[in-house]
Amino acid sequence: KGVFSANEYLTRFNLMKAYQEDSDTPIYKAHKCVVVGGGNVAMDAARSARRLGAEVTIVYRRSMEELPARHEEVEHAMEEGIEFKLLTNPVKVIGEEGWISGVECVEMELGEEDASGRRRPVEIKGSEFDLELDTVIMSLGTSPNPLISSTTEGLDVNKWQCIVADENNGKTTKEGVYAGGDAVTGAATVILAMGAGKAAAKGIDEYLSRK
Repeated sequence: KGVFSANEYLTRFNLMKAYQEDSDTPIYKAHKCVVVGGGNVAMDAARSARRLGAEVTIVYRRSMEELPARHEEVEHAMEEGIEFKLLTNPVKVIGEEGWISGVECVEMELGEEDASGRRRPVEIKGSEFDLELDTVIMSLGTSPNPLISSTTEGLDVNKWQCIVADENNGKTTKEGVYAGGDAVTGAATVILAMGAGKAAAKGIDEYLSRK
């Protein structure tokens, strides 16, 4: 208890207004919150928790230069008093009577480059320390639901289980099937998904015109 996914937290906070006192399913108001992740969604979750009155710390295993969130999102989080513990990785949950009460973290350093060209985070032995908290929000990215790809013959996916599609027209490896948005790119922005939708709509129109 006390552990949320960022998607759940933000959906309940923004769409369901669960922060209101008269909510049918009020959201737990954290006192000390840790957000695990460094993307835009992590910044949104951290700032939401902060506005509910929590002390918020963002934990990310890479450096400031490698934070995937937009620069302005990071700046705004800092302006709201959110603390950053970078080159830090949570490795163990500490709990009491079914409720989370802390996490054990370990400090990281950047080692050799991996296959993608990014320097791989490596644990520093003996650097473990505990963070006291009552809420954790996990924001480590999402992957597409594998149901479609596993039940649709001829539809190729990549190693991240994202659907393979032409970015110019959304065409997939299965005839007559077009895709776009997060199911193709992985977690990204609404703007990119809208652009992919327009490109796919054009591709579908051209496909149907040839039938």
